[in-house]
Amino acid sequence: MSSSVKEIPTKPFDGQKPGTSGLRKRVKVFQQQHYTENFVQAIFDSIEPRGATLVIGGDGRYFSPETVQTILKIGSANGVAKFIVGKDSILSTPAASNIIRKYKAYGGILLTASHNPGGPNNDFGIKYNVSNGGPAPESVTNKIYEKTKTIKSYKVIEAPPVDLAKIGEFTYGPSKVSIIDSVADYRVLLESIFDFPLIKSFLTSHKNDFRVLFDGLHGVTGPYAHSILVSALGLPETSVQNCVPLPDFGGGHPDPNLTYAHSLVEAVEKNGIEFGAASDGDGDRNMIYGKGAFVTPSDSVAIIAHWADVIPYFQKNGVKGLARSMPTSKAIDLVAKKKGIESFEVPTGWKFFGNLMDAGRLSICGEESFGTGSDHIREKDGLWAVIAWLNIIAAANAKSTKLIGINDLLQLHYETYGRSFFSRYDYEEVPSDGANALVAHLNDALKTGSLNNTTHVSASTSNKFTVSGLYDFEYTDPIDHSVSSNQGQVITFSDGSRVVFRLSGTGSQGATVRMYVERYVAANAGKAELTRAAADGLKGLIEVALELSKLKQFLGRDEPTVIT
Repeated sequence: MSSSVKEIPTKPFDGQKPGTSGLRKRVKVFQQQHYTENFVQAIFDSIEPRGATLVIGGDGRYFSPETVQTILKIGSANGVAKFIVGKDSILSTPAASNIIRKYKAYGGILLTASHNPGGPNNDFGIKYNVSNGGPAPESVTNKIYEKTKTIKSYKVIEAPPVDLAKIGEFTYGPSKVSIIDSVADYRVLLESIFDFPLIKSFLTSHKNDFRVLFDGLHGVTGPYAHSILVSALGLPETSVQNCVPLPDFGGGHPDPNLTYAHSLVEAVEKNGIEFGAASDGDGDRNMIYGKGAFVTPSDSVAIIAHWADVIPYFQKNGVKGLARSMPTSKAIDLVAKKKGIESFEVPTGWKFFGNLMDAGRLSICGEESFGTGSDHIREKDGLWAVIAWLNIIAAANAKSTKLIGINDLLQLHYETYGRSFFSRYDYEEVPSDGANALVAHLNDALKTGSLNNTTHVSASTSNKFTVSGLYDFEYTDPIDHSVSSNQGQVITFSDGSRVVFRLSGTGSQGATVRMYVERYVAANAGKAELTRAAADGLKGLIEVALELSKLKQFLGRDEPTVIT
């Protein structure tokens, strides 16, 4: 193959600032002449690519195959020695993290916009991960952004495109390209973590009264779920649905929550499925849902932490620490306290967990945004959480004469620790001016103390809530001592309840405002109180939160886009 390098003149584009989850824009933005090339060159200008091994993969969304070829052209021209590429440009985010770590790659470029819709009129994203397998820290993403503002040219190698459908080793100019099975290494990883023989034995012996249904939402996890659930654990083909990855995710929104994973919820309820689960576009999120049993992500990670000693990986390595993102309910804190384990509250963004993991101080963590994981990789991991639940249920039933399911584990947990009623209201693609006005209103209350010690009564429940404080969450990383400010505004109440408001940067259009509501009920409150519907348990607090924040007034929305 020819290895001649061409230098293409270009000019900067405004707004190529990557966030924690990379650069996300509409596909049509990335399709502009030089736009994608500029950003890819900026990545290589910000790292040391010469002689490096680089992993490439993604969730298979629209515009991925073309972008893989672009990365190969530019990467090779910039001196990358070897590329490890998922077949058909497919590598889930957890699988990519594992590949980077397992093969000691310098880093990886992931083509994903996570749970955002795909297709020619929707979202695309490019994300850089570093050598620990986790998202690039701000020191790297800021450098990439600075490079995008001054770029004058990018380099490409003149070579024919690589056949991404053909597994094998290939020469590409001065570089080597290895097209790998997207699933194999990840399956090996999960088989080393969980008790597959125990899970398979349980599922086989309870094939009639404990059925499983996994919904891939036409995202990247379909082939992974089929290999693990059907091939390894022996479940029937009917245990997986929507498991063919599609560039537009079948026209759906690949976000595993009660609103967008309705295909799972409907099938579970209609057929009385005991254990249902779903993952998102790139495979790093999960939802656990059985008939009449929804597990909040906050409860899910707390229950996994409580039962960690039945999982072989933690039997071998122990549990070094537990952590959650700040908006996530404090359920996992209670597990840490009871077990005498160190715990952390960090800003939203998996990189904060990664620092703690690399320092040997964190084993299990989670975010309320349906992200759960451990220190086996440096990304959240949807299928890891699903198999963790199956391992726990199999272990719980090993010594029980009565079938223990999702609701039984939830009830047992609440009786032990109490319950953190939790809900999140998402207001998507709202006017940025309104979102900023909401933030300014809360900042003003913070500065003046105007809300402190004020009492508010819910119109529908007559519950009284007295504001005990208002603060803007700031985090000092205990490992690198970096400070992350303005991470969310928190209103606390005298009964221990709290409400959090955050602007989210994961969309590509307008602003997204998230409101998180949490109310704790002690374990001795009794079964009736502990098992109330979340909407019922939180109704009064939600009304007060909307009144205090004037959210409807600022955003011009009477109802949220999504409630979880």
